Amino acid sequence: MKIHEHYKIIELPEMGDERGNLVIIEGNRDIPFEIKRVFYMYGTDSKMVRGSHANRKSEFVLINVAGSTKIKIDDGFSTAIVELNKPRMGIYIPAMLWKDMFDFSDDSVLLVLSNEHYDDSEYIRNYDEYKKIISEKNEFIHHR
Repeated sequence: MKIHEHYKIIELPEMGDERGNLVIIEGNRDIPFEIKRVFYMYGTDSKMVRGSHANRKSEFVLINVAGSTKIKIDDGFSTAIVELNKPRMGIYIPAMLWKDMFDFSDDSVLLVLSNEHYDDSEYIRNYDEYKKIISEKNEFIHHR
């Protein structure tokens, strides 16, 4: 499976008129899960890298509601970089993909939606451990 087959760019519905624009996000409709957690990052230095982890269970949709951010997605074999720079553009990242957020613009506000409540035990924060888990999983699938 190629890296771009793991994640999905989402164009969110937008309604607008002379008063401005409104972007709508509904769980199990616009994004592929029920929303259990919402958080956002702002005031992040452009040289800072956030994320640097994979999650065993959590899925995410990331949306830059202001400014821009780059997202590096890694499946243990290849990587892709997506720039989020429109408030109606999101990226769906399923569980077990490594993610780094970087190159934040000064006005960046990165909104994150998740299908799981926070649970530190499901985070994989060591890249070598992540690669080992992915390799073992891949070997298991190919030997079945």
